[in-house]
Amino acid sequence: MITDTAVLPTTSVPAPLPVDRRQGRFRQLAVDTGYALAGFPAGVAAFVVVVTGLAVGTGLLVVWVGVAVLAATLLAARGFATAERAWLPAVLGEAVPRPVYRRAEGRPVRRLITPLRDPQSWLDALHAVLRLPFVILSFTVTVTSWAVALGGLTYGLWDWALPDASRDPGNTDLLELLGFESTAFRRIALYALIGLVFALLLPFVVRAVALLQAGFGRVLLTSRAATQAEIGRLAGGRDAAVAAEAVALRRLERDIHDGPQQRLVRLGMDLARAQRQLDRDPDAARETLGEAAGLARETLEELRALSRGIAPPVLADRGLAAALAALAARSPVPVDLAVDLPTERLAPVTENTAYFVVSEALANVAKHSGATACRVEVTCTGTRLRVVVEDDGSGGAVAAPGHGLAGLADRLQAVDGVLVVDSPRGGPTRLTGDLPCA
Repeated sequence: MITDTAVLPTTSVPAPLPVDRRQGRFRQLAVDTGYALAGFPAGVAAFVVVVTGLAVGTGLLVVWVGVAVLAATLLAARGFATAERAWLPAVLGEAVPRPVYRRAEGRPVRRLITPLRDPQSWLDALHAVLRLPFVILSFTVTVTSWAVALGGLTYGLWDWALPDASRDPGNTDLLELLGFESTAFRRIALYALIGLVFALLLPFVVRAVALLQAGFGRVLLTSRAATQAEIGRLAGGRDAAVAAEAVALRRLERDIHDGPQQRLVRLGMDLARAQRQLDRDPDAARETLGEAAGLARETLEELRALSRGIAPPVLADRGLAAALAALAARSPVPVDLAVDLPTERLAPVTENTAYFVVSEALANVAKHSGATACRVEVTCTGTRLRVVVEDDGSGGAVAAPGHGLAGLADRLQAVDGVLVVDSPRGGPTRLTGDLPCA
């Protein structure tokens, strides 16, 4: 049982169902077609609203009414952009980040001009203006492709309804324009062939224009959101590093206060007592000095143990594998250690973090789990280092923010890593850390 950690919920992953590729293609064709058809009226409406609003708002800026008109225009552009973002995941086949807009705060005037101070609002407006050629192209190509494909394949059903050249000499069909004799069979065969070709090309053509339109939308509507997400991730990593170091420093301070500091205080008292006994009772002074020497050795051993918990010399001198072997040898719970690392040394921050994860996990296994065996597995695959600590204890790990292994999640997050704890009641407990090798 590993305690003092933020337990992440685990869910069983069902076995993947067999996927019908044809069904997937038909669904994607339907999505792309709907995107093109819905995008045309939305794109025209967005263009008209935004261009009109910007023109009117700019013209009325001299009387300050234009500020309200521009703000309303940007809010309308935000609405059109939100609708476009809702389509992008289905068309692109991947999740897209959503930007964080500036919140309206302060006095009424400041709240009014908030959209004007938000860069993403102006990108939304730019998208509404520049999007029009893309939606026209996408709509035209999609409708034309569908019309030719369906019209050609069903031409035999309505050929009889068209004017006949024999009755209307001014009517000329495609065969006659090409210089061939026109008959019903030839016309049906030719148009059916054209319809078949367009039907075969339809998924690819519609997909191409849909991706062109969606790709343009992704550039203007989500690129800044991706930057915001990266900044947020880095800020979260920085905060996690600060929190992890604060927890480590508090624990180190507590350990020093409860251990070596108390022993050193007693050592000073023993030496002072020996000094007073030296003249009147040399034998008692000698006994006191012997106790002080033993206390000094215990203090030294405790300081060495604390230093090993921070960064042992063997880690810096011989690498992570040797440090983990020494750590496993000192564990009171038998440890089965499996290490698969490249021949070259990993980055110091990676080795220190992995060592700290294993050290903290083994310490909690010994203190709280009641386990009789533990397995530690450290592997480097590609660019990721995976650390797994599993014990056969009673399980039931609980969250205790700010203590023990709770700092591991912050420490791993600080190096772009993640921590997952699976600890059902009754055991076993499995702690998995994943972090970059470099």
